[in-house]
Amino acid sequence: MTERRRVSRPLIAGVVAAAAAMGVAYAFGPGARAERVEQAAAMRTQLTARDDAARTVSRSATPRSTAAGSGETMAAPATTASCTTSARYAKRQLRGIWIASVHNLDWPSRAGLTPAQQRAEYVKLLDLAAGLRFNAVFLQVRPASDALYKSSLEPWSQYLTGTAGKNPGWDPLPFLIQEAHKRGMEFHAWFNPYRAGDTTDLSKLPANHPARLHPDWVVKHEGKLYYNPGLPQVRDWVTKVVKDVTHRYDVDGIHFDDYFYPYPGQGTPFADSAAFKKYGKGMKLADWRRDNVNRLIAQVSKAVHTDKPYVKFGVSPFGIWRNKSEVASGSNTKGMSAYSQIYADAKAWIKARSVDYLIPQIYWPRGYAIADYNVLVPWWANAVKGTGVDLYIGQALYQVGTKTIPAWSKPGELPSHLAVNQKYPEVKGDVFFNASKLRANPLSVMDRIAANYYTRPALVPLIKGMPAKAPTAPSGLKYGGGTLAWAAQSGARAYGVYRAAAAGACATADGRNLVAVVPATSAPKYAGKLTGTYYVTALDRLGNESLPTRLTVR
Repeated sequence: MTERRRVSRPLIAGVVAAAAAMGVAYAFGPGARAERVEQAAAMRTQLTARDDAARTVSRSATPRSTAAGSGETMAAPATTASCTTSARYAKRQLRGIWIASVHNLDWPSRAGLTPAQQRAEYVKLLDLAAGLRFNAVFLQVRPASDALYKSSLEPWSQYLTGTAGKNPGWDPLPFLIQEAHKRGMEFHAWFNPYRAGDTTDLSKLPANHPARLHPDWVVKHEGKLYYNPGLPQVRDWVTKVVKDVTHRYDVDGIHFDDYFYPYPGQGTPFADSAAFKKYGKGMKLADWRRDNVNRLIAQVSKAVHTDKPYVKFGVSPFGIWRNKSEVASGSNTKGMSAYSQIYADAKAWIKARSVDYLIPQIYWPRGYAIADYNVLVPWWANAVKGTGVDLYIGQALYQVGTKTIPAWSKPGELPSHLAVNQKYPEVKGDVFFNASKLRANPLSVMDRIAANYYTRPALVPLIKGMPAKAPTAPSGLKYGGGTLAWAAQSGARAYGVYRAAAAGACATADGRNLVAVVPATSAPKYAGKLTGTYYVTALDRLGNESLPTRLTVR
């Protein structure tokens, strides 16, 4: 989900070469309206609502009531177990966008912009995403052992100033995070773990670059530098870099993309034989390589959660784990196997629970024989079922309007993927690649998605095993002068505002009545031509939701 096309995203670059040899083309997407699956998904959503209700009830059993404005404020009835809900109005759904910095793909749009220009570009991009009701950004802060933030460990990224190692005059990361939070969005810091440089000439790297300081850590491979995943020192270094960001910045998540061992390119063997000889311990080469990646994932996960238990850690693997032709538990596909080609064993991470979420890059359309979206979504849904690992689907927005596969010329293909997802309760959202295409809006697909699938705001999903204590219900809810206002609540990152025609126990059961997610401020409020019954809830940084406080505006 990074540089997937014109950068070194082998999905379309190196992988295509290998794919062509086996008759594989790489693309993306499905299609169908939400209404077509609403009936089938209703029971699933109702069960989800019941789970949320039970979770809420367990947190607070004592409603409060006060008088305010033109009505009465009180905690709404505490049970939604018998409520009828709709999959079309999911209350919790991750809606994310990948923002790639490598090669200035998305942000900044070019190297050398002033800090003010960089800020303005980012704000404009976030405003666009917020207008489409997105609630998460995944921004690439470490493209290639460099930093888009102030770091004592790795040099400044060339994608800020045009010169690797040059100070851009400001630390972008606090601003990037704050602006996301201002719009009610999670901020996930996206790292590439193993890429060390787009050159094999170490002298071209800044003097303080880790690859120059530790040339024994890297492997020169097909014109690029990679950290050797088989070295414990490399795992420790990557973990140290991630932990540094986790500790110093207010991130909501740490995110790895799909670049592990290099994608198939020209067929050059990866030169890690010395490390294999030293650390292989009798394992087969492929098993050892997978174990190296598994160890890094587990090590980073532990470091992140030890430092900040509320920070999520996830990976966006290649869309095919293994094909059924390789192993019975694989998917009925014929594409590249992440397990065998880049040594990424997502099922092992699920089993070990070393990730909080996965975002498989299912970049192919429905009915595509080599890698059918309709086949891969249920496969991944089954892979995470009952494990506590959240599943979001990586969507190939960048392919829309291209000629790679005929389906991508159809404006309904990508939007319909979201309808397919509604059939599977394990699918809890989507992340789109990439941000520049969000601006371009090819074939107006984002308009279609906003009009048919993102018609209401959504809360982020709750991940099993993460802190689950919600804030207390908002107090001081009142109405006057066209504004609904309430007291700032301790521990709240945002507030959910629901509107119903009349009071009822089911008003907050799903997202149909959710009219706004209001970021926390010292004086939170919601303005407009207000009539009806309003419910306001407090949300912490993980989306844990308080009991609602109710006010009827006449």
